Amino acid sequence: MNQQNANAETYILFEIAGTTYGVSSRTVQQMEMVEHITPLPNAPAFVEGVVFTRGQVIPAVSLRARFGFEKAAHTTRSRLIVTKHNGRTIGLIVDSAREFMSIPNDAVQPPPDSMAGLSGRYLKGIVTVGGRIVRIIDLDELVNVGQYRAAALEA
Repeated sequence: MNQQNANAETYILFEIAGTTYGVSSRTVQQMEMVEHITPLPNAPAFVEGVVFTRGQVIPAVSLRARFGFEKAAHTTRSRLIVTKHNGRTIGLIVDSAREFMSIPNDAVQPPPDSMAGLSGRYLKGIVTVGGRIVRIIDLDELVNVGQYRAAALEA
């Protein structure tokens, strides 16, 4: 690996409510269209249910709901990004996902203090790429929330 690649990380970029986010490609197992989701009784509002994919049943988390955005119907552009992080496999439901990008580590800045609220807690950093702002998701924080743990254990 050359020096330039050693100082960069690759991300899958996706959109939620017109905003671009990124998740480390190292944590992504696969990406697929959103198909049949089986609802879970008494699950938090952001857990749409479970999906059966490639021989496993995984919780499907709506990032729209998780981040407090208005609910929207799934479309042909909606994607399920299956991630595995710290031994947990979860599906992230996003509005669209179609980019794979290498971003230098030193380009990622910590989120501003003004974003310290609920939605800011899920951000690892922010980077400007080609004139647009990309918010980098902190999967540690996203999957280690108490409500999520309870829902995932019931799945």
